[in-house]
Amino acid sequence: MDKFVLASGNKGKLKEFTEIFTPYGIEVFPQSQFNVIEVAETGTTFVENAIIKARHAAQVTGMAAIADDSGLEVDILAGAPGIYSARYAGQNAAETDNYIKLLNALKDNASGRTARFQCVLVYMRHAKDPTPIISQAAWEGHIGLEAKGENGHGYDPIFIPNDHTCTAAEINSDEKNRLSHRGKAMKMLIRQMQKQGILI
Repeated sequence: MDKFVLASGNKGKLKEFTEIFTPYGIEVFPQSQFNVIEVAETGTTFVENAIIKARHAAQVTGMAAIADDSGLEVDILAGAPGIYSARYAGQNAAETDNYIKLLNALKDNASGRTARFQCVLVYMRHAKDPTPIISQAAWEGHIGLEAKGENGHGYDPIFIPNDHTCTAAEINSDEKNRLSHRGKAMKMLIRQMQKQGILI
């Protein structure tokens, strides 16, 4: 296998996946290149939604597919926004709208802002794959008081990882790929794909 479709149209995610998989000779195509429309995320967990997205992309394109379902869990908000992270401020909300809403929700809490990014990745060989490869990882930290940084997407500008004083959007790409929830989940996925002979 030398290519797969990414079940997302998010340019930030495409960049991260491309950086991780290029050294393995894998070409990553966004599903938008094949006119795949986004499927409704009707699951109640990150795992369910990732499977829904991967299966849909594989079915429409006839290619192997990888889907990511990730989000931010804030402890004081009982895990919100969670699986609704991408649409926290509404179905067609911009990334800035989402994190502004979150900052407003936490404005009366100067402390107790612990949070984590969660990422679940699903690889499906084809749409009817009965044993998709699944990996999951988290990135612990807390929510800052304001948005900072340009090197990221989603909630990166307000998320300060543990052992850092800067936001995820202020960390360079190499370090972020090593530390982040998605970077760790991708490394786990790659190891599983290597064990099964999908990657060399």
